[in-house]
Amino acid sequence: MIPRKILGTAQTPDGTGELQLSRRGDDFFISYNGKELMNSRMHGSEDLLAEFACRPVACRQQARVLVGGLGLGYTLAAALAVVRKDAAIVVAELVPAVVQWNRSLCGHLAGHPLEDSRVIVEEHDVCAVVKRARSNFDAVMLDVDNSPDSMTQASNDWLYGNKGLAVIYRALRPQGMLTVWSAAPDSTFSNRLRRAGFAVEEKTVSARGCGRGGLHTIWVARRPD
Repeated sequence: MIPRKILGTAQTPDGTGELQLSRRGDDFFISYNGKELMNSRMHGSEDLLAEFACRPVACRQQARVLVGGLGLGYTLAAALAVVRKDAAIVVAELVPAVVQWNRSLCGHLAGHPLEDSRVIVEEHDVCAVVKRARSNFDAVMLDVDNSPDSMTQASNDWLYGNKGLAVIYRALRPQGMLTVWSAAPDSTFSNRLRRAGFAVEEKTVSARGCGRGGLHTIWVARRPD
């Protein structure tokens, strides 16, 4: 078997863990403290995260959407493929090294989406971005942790909790969309979304997006008013 080659490492801002970008042959991986978060072989659910969020708002003029978590760039690329040419996509990425990796080491995987003129990169916690927003976004996509039970960053507890969901609700425009990625289902999170005022559908999708690979969960939530 071809061994993995480490291409880059970075500490999380809270100092609790290390992200690692590695490669084996043509496959790329991002891991956290040795646990694989994502890879270039299976990104179908990341593509669907963007599809579910952006399709309902794709016809809006000058739509503004937020991608929380850059990863390997697949969600961003899928969102760019759906929204209009006059849209703007804000990417909130907490770890600056992840942005650098996408610009220099792995951007080719998703077609170099950071080079699109519609993209605005904010090297900040997505929590800070939604806190300062008021009816700013037509869609928000969150892929900042492995599940609503945060693993990589303590602040994600707030984001997925009642207070964070209420702030996201206020950050969305009427009929705005929120999608949330998770490695596993969580009925309590569905209930939290409903309490925050969202109309919610919990979808089970394949990791490869073609009925193959493991199963992931995507919550598709809409602000009704």
